[in-house]
Amino acid sequence: MYTFEQLSEKVNRIIGELDIPDSPPELYDPIRYILSIGGKRVRPVLALMAANLFKDNIEDALPPAVSIELFHNFTLIHDDIMDHASLRRNHPTVHTKWNTNIGILSGDALNIYAYGHLLKSRKDKLFRLLEIFNETALEVCEGQQLDMNYEHVREITMEQYLEMIRLKTAVLLAGAMKIGALIADASEEQILHAYNCGMNLGMAFQIQDDYLDTYGDVNLFGKTIGGDILSNKKTFLLVHAMEHLSPEAKQQLFKEMDVEKPNKEHKIKTIRQLFDVAGSPGEARRKMEQYYKAGMRELKSIGVPPERRIIIEDLAEKLVSRKN
Repeated sequence: MYTFEQLSEKVNRIIGELDIPDSPPELYDPIRYILSIGGKRVRPVLALMAANLFKDNIEDALPPAVSIELFHNFTLIHDDIMDHASLRRNHPTVHTKWNTNIGILSGDALNIYAYGHLLKSRKDKLFRLLEIFNETALEVCEGQQLDMNYEHVREITMEQYLEMIRLKTAVLLAGAMKIGALIADASEEQILHAYNCGMNLGMAFQIQDDYLDTYGDVNLFGKTIGGDILSNKKTFLLVHAMEHLSPEAKQQLFKEMDVEKPNKEHKIKTIRQLFDVAGSPGEARRKMEQYYKAGMRELKSIGVPPERRIIIEDLAEKLVSRKN
């Protein structure tokens, strides 16, 4: 069995060896840049771990696993543009370091690299892999569109929020585990349990991300703290607070959200206090734990020996207790 570090190193080695041209530098330098500034490589490692549940040799899973990471970084470039984010992994975002047009085009090129790398997968699995990859990619786009739509409406339900993060974040982790299990010749039932495991872990991961955006340490989190509050993004904390604040406190929340050019520090501080009043941070932790446990039940249902599950169990525990 492999460790997370060993699998991450395999992914990083392949990414470091990608044949990315030098010219035009405005197109390719941003690709090298976004891939070089790190990241946890959770998605490709999950694909490799899912394959490792069934087989010791996970080499066949490397091409689709790396393609998942390339696709993920493409979405980050474009998401940062849409979110007007200035930091990614404690580094300037691509559109900040270069410009928006370069960010759009470099992101497009990186997406093409993702599909190109997928074509290096086992030929007997390629059609099914493309189906999973395309379905997952489209769902990610749907989730991002919902995320942007919800920034311009006053209230959404918790059900709407959970569906949005399922699409925007969780399906990519779920798809990664599904791809890993498929490559390792798992049964259809095992593939489904792997997919559901990844889905639940993805839900927990995004709720934790929402939590850290407001309550994290910028030196550890790698992004500007309070960015979601400033953009009125519908996070778990905001949706929960809207549903549980008193009418008077809720009106104060709306008042802060409606200021066109707010004092940033004041807005973040005030809305964070309202989250505290509503008990939203504690509820976020409870919901995250709920999804984590559901993911572990799905993992156990795959039916492999406990010693083969332990690396995913360890990773899942780290995901829900992470600080960055």
